[in-house]
Amino acid sequence: MKKYPFVPLSEYIEYPEDEMLSRSQEFYENVKRRRTVRQFSGRAVPREIIENSVRAAGTAPSGANMQPWHFVIVSTPEMKKEIREAAEIVEKDFYTRRAPQSWLDALAPLGTDDDKSYIEDAPYLIVVFSVRHTFDKEGNKVRNYYQTPSVGIATGILITALHNAGLATLTHTPSPMAFLRDLLGRPETETPFLMVVAGYPKDGATVPDIGKKPLDDIATFV
Repeated sequence: MKKYPFVPLSEYIEYPEDEMLSRSQEFYENVKRRRTVRQFSGRAVPREIIENSVRAAGTAPSGANMQPWHFVIVSTPEMKKEIREAAEIVEKDFYTRRAPQSWLDALAPLGTDDDKSYIEDAPYLIVVFSVRHTFDKEGNKVRNYYQTPSVGIATGILITALHNAGLATLTHTPSPMAFLRDLLGRPETETPFLMVVAGYPKDGATVPDIGKKPLDDIATFV
């Protein structure tokens, strides 16, 4: 079993409390501007911005430091078209046959449907995969622990990093998602977790007039 050496915690920075408060407030004010966008511009985005955002996602904590994630960045029109066509097939089935009425009622105020044109419109798709296990040098299976919370945290950092850079995002979870693994040539050891659509919002883009729950509704201090 691999053992890691322990080194001094040299990169931690402690700020004065008044600066901590201002930094936390500034971060909140920034991140609360984030909105899910479904109307994207085709305007090009420098690849380095996407690379840095994925690097940031890769800093997420993970169970036993297994880092059970893989990010596939899609930018070619041909692959985006294939993904859109496959996504619309499963989404049409969802909206017309599989989704219970209660689910459709919950989605109705948001105006979602099986039209996924934004998949082709946006310059980048980032498909996040959860890696169930890997193999060591001897070919033995190495299980990854706490995959779902680990990949969820990494995805949250990815979305926040993209927003912080000035991009709009959309999280898309077509159901089922196995077609993403097939189209992108990923191994059976990986499970599609979520797709993040990223780019600039289209001129005149609109979003639902919704809000977020207040602190008292989402947190309890004991």
